[in-house]
Amino acid sequence: MFNQNQLQQLARELHESEKSRVQIGHFSKRFPGMSIEDGYRVGRAWVELQLAEGRRVIGHKIGLTSRAMQMASQINEPDFGTLLDNMLFTCRHGQVLDIPFQRFIAPRVEVELAFVLKHPLAGPEVTVEQVLAATDYVTPAIEIIDSRIEQLDRESRVMRKVFDTISDNAANAGIVLGAAKVSPGSVDLPWCGAVLRLNGVVEETGLAAGVQGHPAIGVAWLANKLAPWGESLKAGQIVLAGSFTRPVGATAGDCFEADYGPLGKLSFRFV
Repeated sequence: MFNQNQLQQLARELHESEKSRVQIGHFSKRFPGMSIEDGYRVGRAWVELQLAEGRRVIGHKIGLTSRAMQMASQINEPDFGTLLDNMLFTCRHGQVLDIPFQRFIAPRVEVELAFVLKHPLAGPEVTVEQVLAATDYVTPAIEIIDSRIEQLDRESRVMRKVFDTISDNAANAGIVLGAAKVSPGSVDLPWCGAVLRLNGVVEETGLAAGVQGHPAIGVAWLANKLAPWGESLKAGQIVLAGSFTRPVGATAGDCFEADYGPLGKLSFRFV
C-alpha cells in the first residue's frame, strides 16, 4: 500500500501531466505490487489537488462496464472516477459546440447515458429500483476520455494495467450534455440507442443494454462501492452510467454527432 508521500507524489505527476499535456510512465511498472485500492487512493489524492485549486465535484463516472472491456483489463467489475465542474461542456439545440482540443492529450469519445439525481444514494445495499426512484432525469451524454498515463509503455510497448487507469481518474477528462431530459420511468432505458458519426461517417452504434443489461445497474453498483470509502452519491450530481460504444479517437478539427433518436443529438467539434 502506498504511503502518504507516494500518494502525493503520484497525484502531482498526474496533475503536471494534465497541465503540460505530456504523458507519464506506468505507475504499475514503477510499483509492481500496486493494487486497485492504491489506484483509487492516488485518484482521490489527485481530486484533492483539483479541489485545492478551486474545482468542484459535480458527479462520478463509471467505466469498464462491458464484459469485453473487463476481460481485456483483467478485472471482474467496473471502475469509477470523479467528474469536476471544469470537465462539463453543454451543447445548445441545433448548434455545434466547440471544444478546445488543447485541453486534452489524446482524447477519445464514448456514447453514454447520464443519470442526474434528485435524492442522495448511500450504499451498501442500493438497488436498481432505488436508483430509478432517486433519479430526477436521464439524458444523453458523451464522455471524453483521455490518458495522462501512456497507454503503451514507451520501452516495452506493454499495455498499461487497470491500476494505472484507475489512478488516472478512470481516464475521465470531459463530459458533454445538452440533449433531451427524460424521466427514467418514461422510456425503456436498455433500448435507448445512439449513432455516433465522425466527420459525417458512422463510426459506432449501440444500445444502453450494453451497459450490464441496464444502465441503472452501474449506478447502484457505484453507490454501494463508494460506501466503504465513507462516500455517497448526492442530490444534483451527474452519474455517467458507462459507455455502450467503443471509444473513438479524436484529432483537432474533428466533428462529432451523437444521434440518440427521440432523445436528441449532441454535436461538437474539437478546435
